[in-house]
Amino acid sequence: MNDQIISRCPWGDVKDKAMQEYHDHEWGKLNLDEKYLYEMLVLELFQSGLSWSTILHKRENFRKAFKDFNVEKVAQMTDYDAGMLMQDKGIIRNHLKINAAIKNARAILAAKEEHGSFAKYLQNFIPSQIMHHPETVDDVPASNDLSKKISKQMKKDGFFFVGPVIVYSYLQAIGLINDHLERCNFKYRA
Repeated sequence: MNDQIISRCPWGDVKDKAMQEYHDHEWGKLNLDEKYLYEMLVLELFQSGLSWSTILHKRENFRKAFKDFNVEKVAQMTDYDAGMLMQDKGIIRNHLKINAAIKNARAILAAKEEHGSFAKYLQNFIPSQIMHHPETVDDVPASNDLSKKISKQMKKDGFFFVGPVIVYSYLQAIGLINDHLERCNFKYRA
């Protein structure tokens, strides 16, 4: 890529280095590591109503607050722990979202118990990566029938803050859906 002009999706083609790095090296890249799956679920639910840049710049604080995204440790967090996180200025202090992150850790453990891993749970819905490569940002949906189906099932399985829009963004984040635009240099690196 040194000899060619770098073309990114518009949201990643910004001066914010964290956004560029995330666009270039994570978003749309298939990553089914169990810790990463939980991390991205936490970050996506906290992003609801906020900019992704805000979340990325607080990522290390979230990592510390949620025990390095160790599902087993977070699942053991108590109401007292949730109350303490409400005092943490380094994260988004939203009681509903904090509790959802803890409850989702418990739901992931239940999914692992039943399916062997959270990745397998997700792959029951999507066996392999879906690549769209839309022409424009307007062609990228906020949700679709698949995210609606997954959202509905995740809610039945005890997950919180997993509406169809969050689920669609989550699937993009972990690379089960690759929506890098057609003109983006990073569409096949994902």
